[in-house]
Amino acid sequence: MITVKAASTAPSPVQSVARQSWRNGAALIGERTLAEEVPVAFSYDGATHAVLMATPDDLDDFAVGFSMTEGIVRHPREIEELNIAGCADGIVLRMWLSGERSDAFAARRRRFVGPAGCGMCGLESLAEANRSIPRVARGFEIGRRDIEDAVATLPQGQTLNMRTRSVHAAAFWQRDRDFVLREDIGRHNALDKLAGALLRENRPIADGVVVLSSRISIEMVQKAGMIGAPVVVGISAPTALAVRVADAAGITLIGIARDDGFEVFTHPERFRRH
Repeated sequence: MITVKAASTAPSPVQSVARQSWRNGAALIGERTLAEEVPVAFSYDGATHAVLMATPDDLDDFAVGFSMTEGIVRHPREIEELNIAGCADGIVLRMWLSGERSDAFAARRRRFVGPAGCGMCGLESLAEANRSIPRVARGFEIGRRDIEDAVATLPQGQTLNMRTRSVHAAAFWQRDRDFVLREDIGRHNALDKLAGALLRENRPIADGVVVLSSRISIEMVQKAGMIGAPVVVGISAPTALAVRVADAAGITLIGIARDDGFEVFTHPERFRRH
């Protein structure tokens, strides 16, 4: 169990700002609710590892999920303590790792800054960008109606996007289980928050579907694969590299999932037509 110490005050994920609107030739003075974004620093054993611009909510999930999908830890229990601290410049997620994992992290320690939540910023080598991910478990099958249900449920849970119209969502669908969804201005961040939420709840990820409101890039496939997600569904198209990586990892990749259908790009043997 991770010991979490949260800051007494944290920025709101939304802010109201004044604006002048012009619609149909008429002016309207008022306010609009916008998504907030702040720098969030990830610190391990006293050393800053990454700084990402993010929506300041679900930060405990964000800390755990990012640590897992980036391979810093292999299980949430390897994070012994998490301290969420606010400061003048943003938020610091201070984590202390278990002994063995602390030694492993010290051996690979590096510092990079991702100014827009980009999953590829600051990598030390091209090989690291193309890092391999574990093959996901076999056995889980998904039907056409399951995919349609998962995609249809996504907008209903995007409460922050309903207010701001500017954030991404990553969700997890399972038959007869609650729909888990996280939102952020960054699509990578949203998936990291989702990963953290699932891991902290001990959800069985091998029999569910990750649903994305964004395009499916290689980083999204890598992050989903690091937590063992067998199926990834996106409302937009994947990149060619994302398809190759998903195929190698045994992930069923489904894109362009809309009201009228979807396209299966990899491992169709997991897909049932009914």
